[in-house]
Amino acid sequence: MILPSYRRLALLLAILAASTLALYASKEFEAPKVSRAATYPAHDEHPTEKISIAADPYSTTQKAAIFRLKYLDKGILPINLIVTNDGGAPISLTKMQVQLVARERHAKLSPLDPDDIYRVMAHAKRTDDVARTTSPLPFPTKHKVGGLKQEDRDEVERSRFQAEAVEPNNTQSGFLFFDVSGLDDPLANATLYITGVRDNGRNELMYFEIPLQKTP
Repeated sequence: MILPSYRRLALLLAILAASTLALYASKEFEAPKVSRAATYPAHDEHPTEKISIAADPYSTTQKAAIFRLKYLDKGILPINLIVTNDGGAPISLTKMQVQLVARERHAKLSPLDPDDIYRVMAHAKRTDDVARTTSPLPFPTKHKVGGLKQEDRDEVERSRFQAEAVEPNNTQSGFLFFDVSGLDDPLANATLYITGVRDNGRNELMYFEIPLQKTP
């Protein structure tokens, strides 16, 4: 039986829609390729220790298209943190903490931990009174929060910054996620501060200060 033209068109559109959904569901996060930290507009370099750290905000829809989750729509700003060690010994990041200081409202923001990301993306409320400004840099956690598909939670885990060390002549990178929903222009004259980076002798290095207004 030959289907009428409109029915064939409807069938074709249904097949294309199903294929698109299947492709989206199977999409896995792929970390963007990064260069040495000192090559980014927004960076701070410590020449003596030969350590540089850069921040690359994914503040546009085009850049944020690498993610399945629509972070920007929920007021979450992803920032790719790039750490380069050009020295001759490894450095430790296990005690590293990051804070985004925005001029607007004098906001001081720490990265969201995975549970808070899940809650925001799933429209759920927090069940505790811990202020977001006291959260340390998130490192791997086994605790999960419902409300998101497993592949969405997997993306959060795969994309976020998790490096605990950087070997000599090497670069590590990953995303930090900040809740900027209460700010109109979070990057305007904002600064990223990084503390707790330690050398091979466990000595803490001078803090890193990265002005973000230089970022395109």
